[in-house]
Amino acid sequence: MPKIKENWHALESRTVLANLKTSFQGLSPEEAGKRLKKFGPNELPREKAMTAFNIFFQQFKGPLIIILVVADLITLTLGEFIDFGVILAAILLNTVIGFFQEYKANKSLSKLQEMIELSAWVRRQGKDFEIPSRELVPGDIILIEAGSRIPADARIFQVNDFWTNEAALTGESLPIEKKSQALDQGAILAERSNMVYSATTAVRGRAMAVVMATGVQSEVGKIAKMISEISEERTPLQGKIAHFSKFLGIAVLIICFFIFFLGITLGQSVFEMFLTSVAIAVAAIPEGLLVAVTIILAIGTQRILKKKALTRRLVAAETLGSVSVICSDKTGTLTKGEMHVATIQTYRGSFKLPPETQDGRAFAMSDHAIALKIGLLCNDARFQDPLHPAKSAILGGPTEAALFRAAVESGLDATSLFRQYPRKQEVPFDSDKRYMATRNKFDQESDIIYIKGAPEVILSSCSFYLSDSEVKKLKSGEREKLKNILEGLTKKGLRVIATAYRRHDKDAPDLSEGEMHDFIFVAFFGLSDPVRPEAKETVDECRKAGIRPIMVTGDHLFTAISVARDVGMKVEKDNFLQGKQLDKMTDREFQGIVKKIDVYARVEPRHKVRIIDAWQEAGEVVAMTGDGVNDAPALKSADVGVALGSGTDVAQETSDIVLLDNNFKTIINAVHQGRIIFDNIRKVVVYLLSDSFSEMILIFGALVMRLPLPITAAQILWINLITDGLPNAALTIEPGEKDVMNVQPRRRDEPLLNREMKAIIFLIGIITDIGLLALFAYMLNIGKDIDYARTIVFAALGIDSLFYVFSCKSLRHTIFRINPFSNIYLVGAVIAGLGIQLLALYAPFFQNIFHLISLHFKDWLLIIAIGIVEILVIELTKLFFIHPWSKKRSLGRA
Repeated sequence: MPKIKENWHALESRTVLANLKTSFQGLSPEEAGKRLKKFGPNELPREKAMTAFNIFFQQFKGPLIIILVVADLITLTLGEFIDFGVILAAILLNTVIGFFQEYKANKSLSKLQEMIELSAWVRRQGKDFEIPSRELVPGDIILIEAGSRIPADARIFQVNDFWTNEAALTGESLPIEKKSQALDQGAILAERSNMVYSATTAVRGRAMAVVMATGVQSEVGKIAKMISEISEERTPLQGKIAHFSKFLGIAVLIICFFIFFLGITLGQSVFEMFLTSVAIAVAAIPEGLLVAVTIILAIGTQRILKKKALTRRLVAAETLGSVSVICSDKTGTLTKGEMHVATIQTYRGSFKLPPETQDGRAFAMSDHAIALKIGLLCNDARFQDPLHPAKSAILGGPTEAALFRAAVESGLDATSLFRQYPRKQEVPFDSDKRYMATRNKFDQESDIIYIKGAPEVILSSCSFYLSDSEVKKLKSGEREKLKNILEGLTKKGLRVIATAYRRHDKDAPDLSEGEMHDFIFVAFFGLSDPVRPEAKETVDECRKAGIRPIMVTGDHLFTAISVARDVGMKVEKDNFLQGKQLDKMTDREFQGIVKKIDVYARVEPRHKVRIIDAWQEAGEVVAMTGDGVNDAPALKSADVGVALGSGTDVAQETSDIVLLDNNFKTIINAVHQGRIIFDNIRKVVVYLLSDSFSEMILIFGALVMRLPLPITAAQILWINLITDGLPNAALTIEPGEKDVMNVQPRRRDEPLLNREMKAIIFLIGIITDIGLLALFAYMLNIGKDIDYARTIVFAALGIDSLFYVFSCKSLRHTIFRINPFSNIYLVGAVIAGLGIQLLALYAPFFQNIFHLISLHFKDWLLIIAIGIVEILVIELTKLFFIHPWSKKRSLGRA
């Protein structure tokens, strides 16, 4: 059996075959069967899809929902069936919403991933036949043609004008010309031109190769292993909610135990103090918070979906809002992922497409028009539908399709030119000659030879050059100028193709290699994978939103720098780095410079993960965008992995969000929604905790003052879930504030509750409770019925919360700077909440359940006055934190 090595690219073909114990005729079926048992099928282990049951069970793993479950079990034990039913409804509502959202996202992704059975052509015992690619083994001889997907990692030993697209694996956007000669042992993956790799595609020509790695041993397999070794980390929101829930749970437990033993010490009965402790626990836990957070995330993901992004995990939608660094792959993300002619460079100057001149005759006689004609006629690309060329796609290799498209888009009539200059002979391109030539009919007396190919080869074949339609002798000075032009194009990261022509006697014999001389140089074509039109604007929006864009690509450094400049990224002497330089650095050394680097080139999957880890270590929340197999480990390692809809299955399965329109701008739209999501979560937290804190302090204060409970557990649940439930739900669909993208991203360690929120919650609770406790004690002191006193407290807590919900619409602006009625759903919810509270106060059925008494007009005046005071206190608190001197004072403090 062969041993799997790492340096196949450095060995001669015959040595490779000998080491793999195979031959040009291939393996025998018996030997292939033995190797299949030894090495296993040529496939990657797929992560088992989550079942509906697993997705449903996942919803119960949050710490906040565990607290609710415990509280619900306690109420059931005490026989408080109404309280039990209400809390259970909150738990189920949260679970159902989360389940259906994530189940739907996973189903949608499955539709994107239409799996097909791949096959491969293999030679065994000298016979060629097709087999399922999963049956390939090391030592198999495979035959590859243009358009086929490479089924395994293999060493090439025979090529015929063979090119592959390795963007999915290396990030290299341009097709790679393949050769069979041995290479230097130190060649990096992207430069191993005598190798082909699983998951890449053949775009031109044919090749034969010997398989040297399959399944998990292939480069794609190594990436899959890397992905499996990256553990799933909590998102910042999950961390904040977990920390908040832990704090809340411990605080409630301590307070309940303290009150329980305090009451017993003061002479209260054990059973009564147990009931009181449960009432405080019910008051402290904001039952509606979990439901609200789930609804906010679900609505946010739907809004993001309308912006053409599919959210696979609910919490990932919010995490986007806190992203401070976006590490973006170049190919297909910042660029279109297809070749285009960027410029045509003649001796006299450069021309961009489409041509600006309106004079058709002048254009037809220009040097660049002649270059376009050569690019069209010396070309094997064709219209898919020749009868309807205007609507037809163009078939051909990426470079030839780009030249063909440039000619057509410049106004050349391809069909007419094919008829006018019919091809009589062709010298096809191959990797040794590095040019293609065609002999076309020119007129009744002569033919014309068109040639295009590698610039240095074409220039060596030219004795003349074209300058403003005039043919001139190509002397050493002019030749040097053209070489300088070529060097300039190369430094811009462009792939360069040269064009030339010469007349040929129509009766002369067929072309031969010895006749490739005395050509007239016409122009260089500079080809590139063009930047998306919206990419520059999006990068600017990133910066305005306080987000640092970083380019991370497997492409050449010059190409990466060129694209970075085109999208408006800063490119200086010390802010770019290559993968081989990164390999020489320790983690500590790299950590010291990571904030200086904006462009990474020639990176491999392990480099991308290392870059993301370094930024996360620096305290940043990192998003990674990509579409290739090579991006998958980084997509999983990032806080938010963003895959393109046209990307590989591996990238999509690993990501948190899939861009359905492949548009980089969609990321910013999603970030915008992510920030709105977090803003709305904070608004709901302030609103619900203000209620819960007020209720808890109210009960605690009553106990210390040796008063009866001013409000019952059932009344607390009614207010928290029913009266406040609708306004709480309406807050979840707040449309977002206009300046949300002008705010700097939140720090990774910034808590869910900041200083302003804590102050608002505390002041609402203290002011409300001082007034209500005094009022409750006064009523009992003057002999009022306890049910009447409790009704006043119940009404005040419920109605006043409907007042100050309008102050919770914005935590960055006072109510006087916003339109408090802009959310019509909130207005409707407050009206409905008021109706529900009045129903509880005046309907006999609810009066009997909650032991309430109808209130009089003067009682309502008192309740409204308390609500107005609460709004004023909230707005004064916000004004304190909004004021510039307060911001300076509190900078960096949570």
